[in-house]
Amino acid sequence: MASKIPQLQSKMTQASAAAANHGASYYKLLMEQNKHYIQEPPTVEKCQSLAKQLFYTRLASIPHRYDSFWKELEYAKNIPKNRQDLNMDSVCYAALFGLECFAWFCGGEIIGRGFTFTGYHV
Repeated sequence: MASKIPQLQSKMTQASAAAANHGASYYKLLMEQNKHYIQEPPTVEKCQSLAKQLFYTRLASIPHRYDSFWKELEYAKNIPKNRQDLNMDSVCYAALFGLECFAWFCGGEIIGRGFTFTGYHV
C-alpha cells in the first residue's frame, strides 16, 4: 500500500497539470458556446433577481404538477382493470422498477446498520 502512494501522487500531479493547462481554454470555449444564456450585467442584484424568478416560477408550477400526479395515480389504479391492454414490455419495465426500488431499500438498510450484512451491532 505504501508503494502505491508515490504512484498516486505522480498521477495527481499529472492530472492537476493537465487541468491547469487546458482548464482556461475549456472555460473560454464553454462560455463562448453558452453566451446567449448569460445575463448582462453579471451583478449580485441580477443573480438575486434570477433566483427569485426561479423560485416563483417553481411555485407557479405546483398546481400543474399536482394535477399530473393525480392523473398518473388514477392511471396506475386502472392498470389492474385494463390488464388486456398490457404488453410484455410495460410489465418488464414495471418489474425492473420494483426490483430497483427494492435494491435501493436494501442498500439503505445495510448503510443504516453500519455497513453490516448480518444485522445491527449490539
